[in-house]
Amino acid sequence: MRGWEKQQVQLFYHLNPEEMIPANHPIRQIRLLCDRVLDKLSHKLDGMYAEGGKPGIPPERLLRAIILQKLYSIRSMRQMEEHLHYNFLYRWFVGLQPDEKPWDHSTVSLNQSRLLDGEIAREFLVAVVELADEYHLLSNEHFTVDGTLLEAAASLKSFKPKKGDDTPPEDNDPGNPTVNFHGQKRRNETHQSQTDPEARLYRKGKGKEARLSYMGHKIMDNREGLVVEAEATQATGTAEVESSERMFVQLRRRVGKKRLTVGEDKGYDRKSHVKALRKMKITPHIAVNTHSGSGLIDGRTYCGKGYAISQKKRKRIEETFGWDKVIGGLSKLKQKGLKLADMQVKLTAAAYNLVRMGKLTLQTS
Repeated sequence: MRGWEKQQVQLFYHLNPEEMIPANHPIRQIRLLCDRVLDKLSHKLDGMYAEGGKPGIPPERLLRAIILQKLYSIRSMRQMEEHLHYNFLYRWFVGLQPDEKPWDHSTVSLNQSRLLDGEIAREFLVAVVELADEYHLLSNEHFTVDGTLLEAAASLKSFKPKKGDDTPPEDNDPGNPTVNFHGQKRRNETHQSQTDPEARLYRKGKGKEARLSYMGHKIMDNREGLVVEAEATQATGTAEVESSERMFVQLRRRVGKKRLTVGEDKGYDRKSHVKALRKMKITPHIAVNTHSGSGLIDGRTYCGKGYAISQKKRKRIEETFGWDKVIGGLSKLKQKGLKLADMQVKLTAAAYNLVRMGKLTLQTS
């Protein structure tokens, strides 16, 4: 018998978002882990707000929304606001009730500045790492470090001389002018982006295209491939080495004084860097640079079994960068400035960890 479509709309509906999310959906485990992390940060979040005044967006909801944005490749908070109007899974994850109105996207930027001032992005990543340690998912002994280029939210047309160039565009189109760079020498010392002044012109190697970029850096624990430290810097030739040493100083505060190992590629094969690591009681497992002839890593290191394991595990850090760019939205930054780039790198690393931890904890439970 044919069923007939009902056109009459009911006056009342009884909806429970908890019942609408499948019991075996992987987002449930991620939400559980995320809530445990937010519980750890509760006292720090309290210190970011005044006792009086009009209540703002609960920081727990804002952080869940940012994590959700990474998980489902939502390109902006404006699009997130649109989804929150009708997507019950998103509303459930963020913590909105079915009859509760989502916040306006324009207020998110004001609340994000509070997160930056409170350095909550770093605290959130640290809390995720501590939770992973409670689940015994970290070795706290063997690590890998690497960096990647992050394209800035600025066009090459915005890269102009620092002294100023008031020459009108040839095609009389100030919004999107036609610019011919042929024959011009453009360097970071003499030029600067008018859109994002902190971005730097950088290329991966000879013959590669130069782009306005930042750099993202990570330290990965080799046991399960979880990110334990992350940060963004300006794109320079020494940024990877300088960042890795800075991040290892932070890592030392958590793991203590025991001896560590770190797998690195040939770009880290520098005398000052190797010396700095050994001073911190870290054995550098750098890929052997046969062309430079530096001899910084001798046979006592690269002939051991540990070195071979480090070089095998080292490739897994590229998986984290791939997830960041394909899923996490870091293929091209959406916001301007080094502080916002650093916040995005840290929160994307935390989101990646939550996805990995969700799978790992479900396997062991």
